[in-house]
Amino acid sequence: MGKNYLLLLIISLFLFSCSDFNKIVKSTDYEYRYKMALEYYEQQDYSKANTLFNDLVRIYRGTSRGDELYYYYAKSLYEQNDYILAGHYFRNLVDQYPRSRFAEEAQFMVGYCYYRDSPNPKLDQTVTHRAVDALQLFKNMYPFSSRVDEADILIDELQEKIAYKSYFNSKLYYEMGYYRAAVIALGNTIYDFPNTTYREDIRYMIFKSKYFLAVNSVEELKRERLIDARDEYFNFIDEYSESKYTREVVRDFRQISRQLGFDEGDEGDEISMNTNN
Repeated sequence: MGKNYLLLLIISLFLFSCSDFNKIVKSTDYEYRYKMALEYYEQQDYSKANTLFNDLVRIYRGTSRGDELYYYYAKSLYEQNDYILAGHYFRNLVDQYPRSRFAEEAQFMVGYCYYRDSPNPKLDQTVTHRAVDALQLFKNMYPFSSRVDEADILIDELQEKIAYKSYFNSKLYYEMGYYRAAVIALGNTIYDFPNTTYREDIRYMIFKSKYFLAVNSVEELKRERLIDARDEYFNFIDEYSESKYTREVVRDFRQISRQLGFDEGDEGDEISMNTNN
């Protein structure tokens, strides 16, 4: 009996709450609806707050309260993980109310919404690029903001994700044995992201790609490609003399040297000189 009574009480309170909320939604007293929207927002009932803000944004557009409503509407969407729509309204706030007291935070949130919506690094990174652009725009617009350091951290994280996508795509060429394409794609990744954490692996794959192209080449192109692979070996060793790949690339270098016609003494001197520098 007690449990049934409690259940009925909960249902009654829920229905009363819904009925009460519907009255607020239908009320023509916009100030009252605005006050209740803020109350729901402060209570973290973002769904009800969002419903009320949605109407009020249209009603107060162009007024002195318009920017505030845009801000809270966008925030209530963000709190419900609707990053695409939240970012849209933050951007509208900046566009329509550039001098608003909310404009600085809104511009940051445009980038942050894209950041939160950025996908797995193996997927298309269009949204990630948009996040970088929006955060960079925030830095340009508000260079003295207290959030510039946070924006820099986010940009670095996003750039590394983009770098991984480039690295991942380039690596596929290497793994499939398309070595000429791999050299170009991996080289572009190094050029675009010189400080990427994948740099050592990329330089190794560039060398290996050139090595495989050289040793499997037709005779008329072989010497030129062997020299190119040899030069790439020196690039790698100069940068990573104690790499986990060192033993392997030195072994490949010896093979290159033999095919180029160096004797053992010349070969040993060159290896010693470049691994000890």
